[in-house]
Amino acid sequence: MKQAKITVVGLGPGRFGLITLESWQLMQQAKNLVLRTRIHPTAEEIEKRGLTFSTYDGFYEEAPDFETLYTHIAKDLLRRAEEEGDIVYAVPGSPLVAERTVVLLREMAKASPVTVEILPGMSFVEVLYTRLGIDPIEGLTILDAEDVNTLKDRPAQSLVITQVYDPIIASDTKLMLMDLYPDEYEVTYIHNLALPDESIRKIPLYELDRQKDVDHLTSLFIPAK
Repeated sequence: MKQAKITVVGLGPGRFGLITLESWQLMQQAKNLVLRTRIHPTAEEIEKRGLTFSTYDGFYEEAPDFETLYTHIAKDLLRRAEEEGDIVYAVPGSPLVAERTVVLLREMAKASPVTVEILPGMSFVEVLYTRLGIDPIEGLTILDAEDVNTLKDRPAQSLVITQVYDPIIASDTKLMLMDLYPDEYEVTYIHNLALPDESIRKIPLYELDRQKDVDHLTSLFIPAK
């Protein structure tokens, strides 16, 4: 009996054209295409091109926290692969950049008859390097907004904060960063990167939670200076 397989692909940082050709071809060929969420700019474009898919958006309403949510998704993917056969699982950005479900899926698959293959994809950071004109080889720390409290000292290198996804997280992030940086420290606010209405603007740190467009496509760049 053939062993079931889950192939994980990335949807890119937002614009449909940033999906890799390899990933797009696999999505087109998939009998079972599953997106972690349809709340991603490319989901509508995928539908326009005639592909059908299921998502885990319903799981978001039931889970008490993100770790529980991502664990449930990983377990369900393995269950579905055993029952239904091969799955192509598509996640926002790159599968191994800030994608907890993929980390959990890879670990859980070790005790499962299902194999997991993870393909490379473009993440938002490649676009960010280009837009800001920075070279990551000079040093860059990337953190999820919920992990900012792990910073005990001001980093020697520049800092990127991802998933500043609502005003509450923005406020918490601002307060934690203000323990390390001056209130008026100039930071770069990044919204809808790689989309037609992309906005990249410099603001003082204390104004972070006053921005009107904070959502799941908001990030922050803090230069080392």
